[in-house]
Amino acid sequence: MNLSPGTKLGPYEILAPLGAGGMGEVYRAKDTRLGRDVAVKVLPQHLSSNPEIRARFEREAQTVSSLNHPHICTLFDVGREGDTDYLVMELIDGETLADRIAKGPLPIEQVLVIGGQVADALSRAHRAGIVHRDLKPGNIMLTKSGAKLMDFGLARATGLAAGGSVSMASMTQSPTMAAPLTAEGTIVGTFQYMSPEQLEGKESDARGDIWALGCVLYEMATGKRAFHGNSQASLIAAILEREPTPIAEIQPLSPPSLDRLVKACLAKDPDERVQTAHDVKLQLGWTGTDTSGIATAVTASARRPATRRVLPMVAMVAVLLVATTAAFLAGRRGTAADTLSVGGFLQKTYRTQAIFTARFMPDSQTLVLSAALVGNRTGLYVIRPEYPEPQAIGSADMHLLAISSRGELAVLTGARYTGHHRLFVGTLARMPLEGSAPRELTEGVREADWDPAGENLAVIHDDGSSDRLEYPAGTVLYQSPGYLSDVRVSPDGNLIAFMEHPTRFDDRGSVKVVDRKGHARELSSGYWGLEGMAWARDGSAVYYSGGREGNLFSVYRADLKGNTRMVSDNAGVMTLHDIAPDGTWAVTRDDQPSRLLFRPAGSDQDIDLSWLDSGLSPVLSGDGKTLVFTDQSPDAGENYAVALRPTAGGPMVRLGEGGGAEISADGRTVLAVVYSTPPQIVTYPVGAGKSARLDNGQFENLTSAAWLPGDARVLVSGNLPGQPGRAFVLDPVTHEAVPAGPEGFLNCYPSPDGTSFIARSQAGWGICSLAGSGEPVLVKGMTIEDEMVRWSPDGTAVFVIHRSEIPSPIQRLDLATGERETIMVLSEGQAAGRVSILGASLADDLQSVAYAMWGYTSVLFTVAGKR
Repeated sequence: MNLSPGTKLGPYEILAPLGAGGMGEVYRAKDTRLGRDVAVKVLPQHLSSNPEIRARFEREAQTVSSLNHPHICTLFDVGREGDTDYLVMELIDGETLADRIAKGPLPIEQVLVIGGQVADALSRAHRAGIVHRDLKPGNIMLTKSGAKLMDFGLARATGLAAGGSVSMASMTQSPTMAAPLTAEGTIVGTFQYMSPEQLEGKESDARGDIWALGCVLYEMATGKRAFHGNSQASLIAAILEREPTPIAEIQPLSPPSLDRLVKACLAKDPDERVQTAHDVKLQLGWTGTDTSGIATAVTASARRPATRRVLPMVAMVAVLLVATTAAFLAGRRGTAADTLSVGGFLQKTYRTQAIFTARFMPDSQTLVLSAALVGNRTGLYVIRPEYPEPQAIGSADMHLLAISSRGELAVLTGARYTGHHRLFVGTLARMPLEGSAPRELTEGVREADWDPAGENLAVIHDDGSSDRLEYPAGTVLYQSPGYLSDVRVSPDGNLIAFMEHPTRFDDRGSVKVVDRKGHARELSSGYWGLEGMAWARDGSAVYYSGGREGNLFSVYRADLKGNTRMVSDNAGVMTLHDIAPDGTWAVTRDDQPSRLLFRPAGSDQDIDLSWLDSGLSPVLSGDGKTLVFTDQSPDAGENYAVALRPTAGGPMVRLGEGGGAEISADGRTVLAVVYSTPPQIVTYPVGAGKSARLDNGQFENLTSAAWLPGDARVLVSGNLPGQPGRAFVLDPVTHEAVPAGPEGFLNCYPSPDGTSFIARSQAGWGICSLAGSGEPVLVKGMTIEDEMVRWSPDGTAVFVIHRSEIPSPIQRLDLATGERETIMVLSEGQAAGRVSILGASLADDLQSVAYAMWGYTSVLFTVAGKR
């Protein structure tokens, strides 16, 4: 089908042809509604005439259109005009990677950058359940903004119906390149990038894309294809039986790690291949010792000689001074009105401390903050314009929540640190800045904010397993099985903004508002972390701090229609605490390192096994030789990663997504929870083998998972949609989840004999029958602040720790008497910035221990000029 200029397909006017292939013809067109140029692909008649193929293709196109990624060509629309089916895509200017490779191999730095971008795009698609199935250099465009992966989903759609009228030749032709059509029987196109399982007609999954990516990486690095043949038969034989020439033999200066990665991508057996595109991306990032500054690595003109500019000395000194002054933050994005001048930041604190909350008094000059000078014992401090040194006010163990328009404080008395982020729980009270003592109102509160008149409070109640947002206190507007944070009442009192985090005490989440009738709506979502929020003074928007990727928190603005923009970028963690009546911000720059430490039996010295300041929740194998932990570094991905390393020292190995819950008794399998939506329960092999999913997606939230004796069944705690939290026994074969114990008991630890489990409720820790009969028996001497470490092997005692107590003793608690005996003490003692223990694990010898020490230090700034 040839369309002439001026032809209309729906609202799209054809301008000129761009190319043709077995999957159809591509045209430049004008979207007459939006006035933009687009690419329109017209599908061939043999696809359009098959109703089943068309229906499946449209469903696939809808899925692909949901992908939003900087390195994926965007699919705008799918339509039908008469007997013509067409797709509408982003029009991309640049050259294909195939054209670039035709000029010769790429510099290794460009191979790493382009390969990482393509791997990132594949990872995003695979997480959405989409397999490309036609990855090749001809389907990768090089643009000024980076690599763009083209034609997502088309090969999958035709492949699903390939048993019908679609020939192998049509599958191997590029649908987007302006190249000669491939006749049946020739050896070009996709054939060169097909995995062995595809050639053998077996079921192919995302690992087929990994194979193709390995071929593309090889071709970029060497300028040659990985496999060669003079005929289809000889090419197939090469793919199935032979290994490509090592990259180092063709490019001697290439890093050995790149050669190893490509070989792992090209493993004949998909089970032996690199398993995820995300892992390929990470390996490419680690391969380059320094790929910084390659801003033009993927442009068509990237091979032009670089030029050097020499700044005059005065200009250079000026640049250095500005860079040094602006090192904390620079508003590098947005319009000039969005950009913060260097002089806008004013440092307010100087000593090492953890600052949990900061609020302005109504005069916009006086600041009140909650801070811990050592450990996490919080107190109140005031900074006045006439005396800038923070002065202590109030009594010990007070935590600031909010300040009213009248200058009255809402505080927590008897505040207990939860061990998570900046979260405390205690008794809500109100008090003046100076003078009388606090007047207590209600217990079990974690956060609160005043209404505009300074009369009523919106509060977040923590019942131990879920959160309730009440406004005024006692009137429930919103509930969550995860947790809620940063409640803020709008200036007119009609809306309450808050953050919802689906997984309890995991700060990923979304920004929402709820009205006085309980109608909630989402303003912005998809954040790797969210903490800190305030209303614009006119109530038109909320400002909040969060990170899209990794532990880099910037400040965003979302209006009430959900339009979101970044207001201030940052090269670290910046938390927004408050906006004063005159528009000044209170922000902190926060450092949050965590250390993974292992103490062998018989030693009083800890071995540092830390990983990227982001290793948490350590779990030791029974023999104490293997450490599994949760990797929450930015490179781990949005659902974190289960990581493993020997306690005697050695490299870290990522097993897969999620957080490690337990190592099997034989040390061969790791049970893990993937913090996706919905969450998943999976097992990963420590060595060779396959991962497996144990649930069927029935859980809305999960708080724990542990093997029952024998490693056959799993005891989990969480909740099904619309139901209270409780324990369940999960059959990994049938995926059936049978309720165990009473409702409200979570964080479950099965007894050594498998007849009962210990779990925590709002009332405290209790021992519950696994069969569900009888009332739980509250554990004598065990408090709600205790965290379980493990059972004793004989089942007569448990080992507990106070995660928020620094230093932190591990104690043996006798279940019959409630008596406690300290067996060891963790941490180096109280110090500024050491806030909590995020997980401790004892090996079977009850002497070897691994634990995570979480740190938190802050510097307070006021910021003028932001909008």
